[in-house]
Amino acid sequence: MKITARHSVAPVIAGLVLALGACAQGSATKTENVAATAGGPVTIRYMNFSANGGHEKDLDAIKAAFEKANPTIKVQIETTPYDAYFTKLQTAVAGGTAGDSFELNYENFVTYTKSGALAELSGVDGAAYKKSLLEAFQADGKQYGLPESFSNVVLFFNKDLFKAKGVAAPTADWTWKDEQAAAEKLTDKAKGVWGDYQPISFFEFYKALAQSGGQFLNADRTASTFNSTAGKQAAAFLVGKAGKTMPTEADGAGTPDFDSKLFKSGKLAMWHTGIWMFSGNADAKFGWDVAVEPGNTQKASAMFTNGAVVSATSKNKEAAQKWVSYLTSADVMTDLRLKTSWELPPVADEAKLASYLKAGKPENRQAVFDSLDATVLPPVVERQQELQDAVTKELTAAAAGRKTVDQALADAQKAVDALLK
Repeated sequence: MKITARHSVAPVIAGLVLALGACAQGSATKTENVAATAGGPVTIRYMNFSANGGHEKDLDAIKAAFEKANPTIKVQIETTPYDAYFTKLQTAVAGGTAGDSFELNYENFVTYTKSGALAELSGVDGAAYKKSLLEAFQADGKQYGLPESFSNVVLFFNKDLFKAKGVAAPTADWTWKDEQAAAEKLTDKAKGVWGDYQPISFFEFYKALAQSGGQFLNADRTASTFNSTAGKQAAAFLVGKAGKTMPTEADGAGTPDFDSKLFKSGKLAMWHTGIWMFSGNADAKFGWDVAVEPGNTQKASAMFTNGAVVSATSKNKEAAQKWVSYLTSADVMTDLRLKTSWELPPVADEAKLASYLKAGKPENRQAVFDSLDATVLPPVVERQQELQDAVTKELTAAAAGRKTVDQALADAQKAVDALLK
């Protein structure tokens, strides 16, 4: 499964808001006539990154099916590698040459919505999509994009290690306490076996924070709110594993593919990671499965999603919305994504996902969709990468014993608040 959303980080789009200041917020309720003219059908442009590197033919197949169903609309596809995509898109949007529709990951969706670059969509069939995915592309109660695909994080576990130690396997009802208790029983340092692995990073912290009922930023994103009781619980949960039930940096933790190699070697009992790791572990020499990640006071699963939007400056908004609606909900899209492991379709009808649920290891693939019932999206600010680095740096210092959890959170808050000014 090719995943483009897991490590997607909103770039610093310097000047984007100013560049688009003169652009009126578009609305798909006020659109030009998209019927075929005497010169032929309307042509719309679609810019994307996720088809690059192996799924170009799949996107072309969806386009062909759409054009057959909508003979008055033609779609011109422009696919750009992820590394260059957002630079190209930023330039195009600021210069008024962006496609009628284009692809955005969630982080960049937040930025582009604030800038006024996106058209409001109307008449959306919300029932076609998983509720949490649809809501990810809303702002101020309005729909500015449609979910195109998703991936998320679940709890992998080695069934053989659990059985050997007589420990009950994880269930959807597990809490942090259950996970910690199991990890302690499963850890055997003398044999190089660890009970748990969860990266000590920004990505895991904001999720654990939500699992304790906390918020990372205030409502208007002007100040951080994670240095709280919930934040201290989340940080202590992550940091407390290091060296006890989870490898430390000295053991190699944090190096490329360390966690993947450890799990596949049969030396790791539980692993917090994404569904994109299913195929890489299909040939593991032991039994393994997945469960919804445990929570503390509540459930909160990390979700990574890409969406399709319509440009506020498009002259063919209605046609563009028809295209993005088809692209994100049509049966041909669902079938192709499942057949080619091109991330997962955002559809609500689980009957259409039967082939995925029966696709082999892991057995409990239903956990992937159950995780969508309670999700958390990453906090997004203009200086996103700096924010992520600041939080990870302080948590790492706490895990290494250079700072207390309280001091690390206080220092992280100071650094993040400075970035928000």
